Formats: sequence, C-alpha cells, structure tokens
Amino acid sequence: MKELDFYNKAGKEIGWDFSQIQVTMKGEAWNFYEEVTKQCRETDSLLDIGTGSGEKVINLADKFYLIVGIDQSASMIEKARENLKNAEVTNVNFFQMIAENIDFPERSFSCITSRHAPFEANEVVRLLTDDGVFYTQQVSEADKINLKESFGLADGISETDGELKQRYLAELESAGFTNIQAYDYNAVEYYQRPEDLLFLLSHTPIIPNFGNNKKNLEKFNEFVHLNQTDLGIQTNEKRFMIIARK
Repeated sequence: MKELDFYNKAGKEIGWDFSQIQVTMKGEAWNFYEEVTKQCRETDSLLDIGTGSGEKVINLADKFYLIVGIDQSASMIEKARENLKNAEVTNVNFFQMIAENIDFPERSFSCITSRHAPFEANEVVRLLTDDGVFYTQQVSEADKINLKESFGLADGISETDGELKQRYLAELESAGFTNIQAYDYNAVEYYQRPEDLLFLLSHTPIIPNFGNNKKNLEKFNEFVHLNQTDLGIQTNEKRFMIIARK
C-alpha cells in the first residue's frame, strides 16, 4: 500500500488518535509540543505541517493567537475538522496542502512545527517571520528496532541510523537557517497488552503491510512471547528533535 493511501485509510478509521493505547515509557527526554509552547508566545501564529487529525494542535488553542494545521491526506483533514467542531475553538483552521507547496504568503507564521511528518526546508524558511522558529520531531531509523529485527527488517539499520537527522540538518542549513540545534532520545517502551501493540502496528507503517498474511500474526505472537516483561511488552522509541531559527 502506498504511504498516502495508508494514511488516508488511517484517517477514515481513527484519525491520528492513539490515546487508547496503554503504554508506559522510561527515558523520554521531552514532550514535543510542551517544548514548542515553552518558547512560543500567546501572540504567535503556528503552522503545523502534517497535522494528521489535529488533536495535538487543537489542544494548544489557548497557547497561540492563531493555529493552522495542514496535511496532504483528505481524510485526515476531514477528521481534523470533525474534531475541531467538537472542540468549539475559534482560532484553529485545517487545510489540505502538501509540504512542498504551502499556499500562504511569505513570513505568515512565527512558529512552524512538523511532528513525524516530512517538510520542505525552503518552504519553512519562506513562511517564517524573521524572528521565527521551526521545530520538528522525527522518528529515527532505529525506532522499534527489536520489532524490525523480529520481522526481518533491521538489516543495515545500525549503519543508516541518524541519516534522516543529518539530511534534515543539511537541508535546513542550506535553506538559510543559522541557529540549528539537534537532540535525541532512545526510550524504553512497555506496551501493557498485546492488543495495544497490535493496534499500533495496524495503524502505522512501522511494519509495512502488517496484517496482510498469517505469517505476520505468527511473528507478532512470537515477538510478544520473547519480549514480555513484568512491566509489559518491551520495545524502544527513538526520536530526534531539531530546533532551527532564521
């Protein structure tokens, strides 16, 4: 399944809300949107690239003067607008747009975010005000490494882990950002029940085409058996964050 088709399907089913999953974590170094609100002001305008179904930014409505969320998936934006109606806030809007061609004038936003979504560095720098700041959190290649090993997908990850971060750092520097900082964490996760991990794998592209054949379920059951601990089913969450200023 193509990635956009996958996200459209997820948007129709659940949006991007994984709050029902029971999981605990040890070693998480930050909460992404908390870091954003620490440095942005209530008078700032925020653009969220790859906003999904909007739950994250709707919860930030009282932290910003204006919030705009964009996503390439029509079903995600449809779900985001449904969530917005239920939230009854007036300073948040959602639009279907692609990250490579965002239909807003130059210097429209003082804060721009992209969480687990691709972005185009030249568009980000075009849209930021002169004193603006860009935040992105992305999934590292070695995320869920024991799961990937179990499904035979881990070949070469030790060599490629960190490539995405280095590519984004180079793209941001080339686009004109002069103050760029990068951070990493590799936390331990414990999924409380097999169905929690099963839900995650069924609604994310961690294991491509997960659930399409019996072997996937057999491998999943084997993984659960081998990685069950007193705290839950153990895997890892590896993330990096970049903060860039013009």
